[in-house]
Amino acid sequence: MGRVKFCMDAGTGTKIEIDPETTARAMVYELHISPKHALEVCRAIKGKKVGEAETYLEAVLEKRVAIPFKRHKKKVAHRRGLKKWYSGRYPVKASAEILKLIRGAKGNAEYKGFEPDTMRIWHVATKKGRTIKGSMARAFGRSTPKNTDTVTIEMILKEEGS
Repeated sequence: MGRVKFCMDAGTGTKIEIDPETTARAMVYELHISPKHALEVCRAIKGKKVGEAETYLEAVLEKRVAIPFKRHKKKVAHRRGLKKWYSGRYPVKASAEILKLIRGAKGNAEYKGFEPDTMRIWHVATKKGRTIKGSMARAFGRSTPKNTDTVTIEMILKEEGS
């Protein structure tokens, strides 16, 4: 498998300009989580400060705060406490993996000499990863395909003032 391009603009397909002097980035490949849940969690944390996003996702893991589901909202129940939205869920598995990614990006920021708690999540995107083929046995010697989707997530933290 070839290297995944980092930070492509969805509309034009060109690379996003990132300044390595003011940013720290992290990427994780082929997570076994729901692509829909990953998209909604990433949308919820984009623009937040790193510490704020960490506490938010920890609250989701404890099922105290719901993630608003804005795109994949069909037949999703209303949740208490959501602001400016009505439907939401508690995607625990996706939140745990994205929390690990935030902590990795935070470590990269510390390594580069930044103060990670003052940085914001400037860019976070999900992409479709490799599909893992599988099959489920059926009656009379038949089988049905049961494939597993994977997700690739990229994140860029940017200093507050820049």
